[in-house]
Amino acid sequence: MISNKNYFKGAKKLPVDKFFENVLFDKKIGYYSSKIPFGSSGDFLTAPLISTLFSEIIGIWLITSWNTLGKPKKFNIVELGPGDGSLTKILLEVFKKFPEFNNAVNIFLHEKSNFLVKLQKKNINNSKIKWIKNYSGIKNGPIIFFGNEYFDSIPIKQFFRKGNSLLEKYYKLDNNNKICEIFEESTSKNISQIKKFKVLKNLKFIEFPKLGLDEMEKIVKKITKLSGGILLIDYGYLKPINKDTLQSVMGHKKNSLLKNLGNADITSLVNFSLLNEYFIKKKLKIKRVVAQKFFLEKMGIIERADILSKKMNFKEQSNLYLRLKRLLSAKLMGNLFKVMFAYKFKKNNFIGFK
Repeated sequence: MISNKNYFKGAKKLPVDKFFENVLFDKKIGYYSSKIPFGSSGDFLTAPLISTLFSEIIGIWLITSWNTLGKPKKFNIVELGPGDGSLTKILLEVFKKFPEFNNAVNIFLHEKSNFLVKLQKKNINNSKIKWIKNYSGIKNGPIIFFGNEYFDSIPIKQFFRKGNSLLEKYYKLDNNNKICEIFEESTSKNISQIKKFKVLKNLKFIEFPKLGLDEMEKIVKKITKLSGGILLIDYGYLKPINKDTLQSVMGHKKNSLLKNLGNADITSLVNFSLLNEYFIKKKLKIKRVVAQKFFLEKMGIIERADILSKKMNFKEQSNLYLRLKRLLSAKLMGNLFKVMFAYKFKKNNFIGFK
């Protein structure tokens, strides 16, 4: 069993984001570096694993976006945090049915975990796919970034407003090797960054995705240079909330946040209002943020299911619609998950948002 001490890497204390970055992404002992988290035998299921229909719809959306971008002869897709590669595997099947698009497209998988890269390579065997650690090698043609449950997995900072002071939450070890939380005066750099966002102005408890925005900075630069956009599907909220949204899941059940470190997934809810404000500051246009249910239905997922069901027996049909319900039901993923598209392009007729 790994000691809590290992996650501090010699530091006496760490801010929340740096601590959980070690827990999740350390190359030797990190959760994503040593365990297959996806699927019924893992800790959670993502939409591509629930139904291949989800991946098909994303494929169709990407093809229509290529159309909107003027059918360029070279078109780049980057999947951010591709999980076990299930989505890309279906995308390849969809793209084969559209030869002109298939000839134009290059697919890049951006994966931080070497362990998961091996899993993805095992699941996808296709010369069209390139694995990348940064975006510097992508130089020509428009680019679309896509992330499903990507932004929620990047650790966040947490702050508490006390009077006129902004205190940042840190973790440290007590004398019994137990992790405890402390609050310390925030750095002036963090204060000035937080002050830039109107959406955080009156909150007592603030979650700030500094690491996520650092990553987004590189993505936005690439979009600005080559044109294109970023499609994000994640669970989160639109109206500011004064609460701690960090959560841990292990074996498909809620897990106490600081228990089973390295063996449980840790995520937070995405503040889509903050992302909206961020993209506007970066001079990107934004389609209105919609619920996953709205987006998938607008893209014709129900009609697609109905077509497929005609060739199925009763048991297969029941399975198909049960999985569809999980994606669309307001009580399940339908409303909790949001879809956002930020882009740099003159035309704005990207579908699925109105």
